[in-house]
Amino acid sequence: MSEYQYYEFQAIDRPLSDADRAALRALSTRAQITATSFTNHYEWGDFKGDPPRLVERWFDLHLYLTNWGTRRLMMRLPKPLMERKRLDPFLLDVDWVKVWEAGGHLIVDMCRDEVEGGDNDWDDGSGWLEILAPLRSDLLSGDLRLFYLLWLTALEDGVLDVDAYEPLAGIGPLTGALQAAADFFGIDRDLVDAAAERSHDPDPAALDGSIWATIAGLSNAEKTDLLMRAGKGDPHVGAALRQSARTEQAGSGATPRTVEELAARAEALAHARGRADAERKAEEQRRQAALAERTRRKRLDEVMQRGEAVWTEVETEIARRNASGYAHAAALLSDLEAVAIEDGTRTAFIHRLDAIRHRHARKARFLECLKGLGER
Repeated sequence: MSEYQYYEFQAIDRPLSDADRAALRALSTRAQITATSFTNHYEWGDFKGDPPRLVERWFDLHLYLTNWGTRRLMMRLPKPLMERKRLDPFLLDVDWVKVWEAGGHLIVDMCRDEVEGGDNDWDDGSGWLEILAPLRSDLLSGDLRLFYLLWLTALEDGVLDVDAYEPLAGIGPLTGALQAAADFFGIDRDLVDAAAERSHDPDPAALDGSIWATIAGLSNAEKTDLLMRAGKGDPHVGAALRQSARTEQAGSGATPRTVEELAARAEALAHARGRADAERKAEEQRRQAALAERTRRKRLDEVMQRGEAVWTEVETEIARRNASGYAHAAALLSDLEAVAIEDGTRTAFIHRLDAIRHRHARKARFLECLKGLGER
């Protein structure tokens, strides 16, 4: 397969009508289309639609993945809950993220090229959007940590002033969706770990308390308006309350670190991880060596117990006149030599080995297997 492209779109706030689905079907005869999604992949050819226009018109989320390393996540966010100016501290220096307004929405287009694959080089794209989807509701609730992760790539690329401050004083603990975003876009692991060492949100009980206080501070008219919106099916009432509560808590917590401090901490974490990986590798090598020695010892003990029968087996294996027989005979002779060295009978072993070489002098492939034997 020379190329692979995966497209997935999700409609969250409003399902697709029959007319919407008919218009989408005209773009692709083989796509899977439901009331809330559009999914397709291509081994050859390309998608006829324009993803940004589709997001502007129908969809709240879009994911695109290729086997040459392009990773794209696009979100449509209601402008009343996401003002563009709130994104500037995070995204001004991130050249692979574009933001624009369309109707009553803010479109955030995150498209990074040359993202290296993970442990499994093949990734068909399915499952990613399901894992990443909670990021949208988190953003609408005032949790801007996704944009912090994107900001880290500007630090990674060295385009930030070392005296500049991180846009949030920490982003830990990471949610599963945030960790998936870091993996999806290939963001430096050590920078992410350094950023996540400091906590971002208060515990859930504190956030619930802030939401209660926010509601208590609303006028009767404001409370009535919220209830009316909820009654009409507005999916963002809860998000608006959580965002207000987070705004009330802003400013509390640790002091933001500079780019230089964050980079230094990431470097320290990288060194510590490297040492830990080296220690694990060394320990595994020791374990494997000990296992190999126990196996060898057991095998030599068996050779000693069998005595002359092993020499008979050597001749039997040679007589098979094939590669596996020659290899097995050579392995047995190697064990016999090890036993002879331990017993102090190596001279006698050499005489018998020379006799075998002489007897089978015309078996070039077998003699090749004996290279190194008798030379210790």
